[in-house]
Amino acid sequence: MERYKQKVVETADYLKSRIKKLPRIGLLTGTGLGESTESIHTIASFEYGDLPHFPISTVEGHHGRLLIGELQNKPVLALQGRFHLYEGYSPLEVTFPIRVLQALGINYLILSNAAGGVNPDFATGDIMIVRDHINLTGSNPLTGPNEDSWGIRFPDMSRAYDADLAKLAADAGKAAGIKLQAGVYAGLKGPSLETPAEIRYLRMIGADAVGFSTVQEVIAAVHAAMKVLGLSTITNVHNPDDPHPSTVAEIIAVAQAAAPNIELIIRKVIENIDDAQLS
Repeated sequence: MERYKQKVVETADYLKSRIKKLPRIGLLTGTGLGESTESIHTIASFEYGDLPHFPISTVEGHHGRLLIGELQNKPVLALQGRFHLYEGYSPLEVTFPIRVLQALGINYLILSNAAGGVNPDFATGDIMIVRDHINLTGSNPLTGPNEDSWGIRFPDMSRAYDADLAKLAADAGKAAGIKLQAGVYAGLKGPSLETPAEIRYLRMIGADAVGFSTVQEVIAAVHAAMKVLGLSTITNVHNPDDPHPSTVAEIIAVAQAAAPNIELIIRKVIENIDDAQLS
């Protein structure tokens, strides 16, 4: 853990030396959603491969860039692309960017992902505000020795997703005429997609959407005392009684089509975050 912590510090110091004003808001985009950060006035851009100790994104639809800039006249840091357990990364590697954000002083984290719809009332292209999640990955980034300077040993997860940020997102959607869903995200390890029996099981336990990301990062963010907003683009809706194969190309296309709406919601949320909370 000490070596891991040192790597986090070295990466954060590298960025601090190149950032004039440290942001308090972090964005993390998923499959096909890198375009949702296009309205950022970019001041500096870093390829993941050029950052010390940073993992490399290997998945199609993940740009693999870190942006520093302004959105709605507020400094932000955006991660275009994330890391997954199914790529072979450990939970600590998946959440390495979250720890770097923590070291930089980020206290708001907005995550987006592409997810399969489990709730039969959802439609392809819907955006779901994540109310809660179910961790079915079998992994947890807090396993092992606790780093007390990062957070407590047993962080409470009863309010993992911030209700105030969720309301800002819901209000933004309503004002823009964008129909938003709200629900529970089930995180699986992947990379194989779900069987019809697994979809029935996920419905039974209360999931509304399913994907291969987000839960590790949110656990680390809650441990770091960040306020979290999760937004899922529903790229396809599973019908276990009439299953249809899904392709990565189709998933990316739907996510890219939804990116402008995700971007609008993120912009409005950031605009309405109280400046006093960012000082």
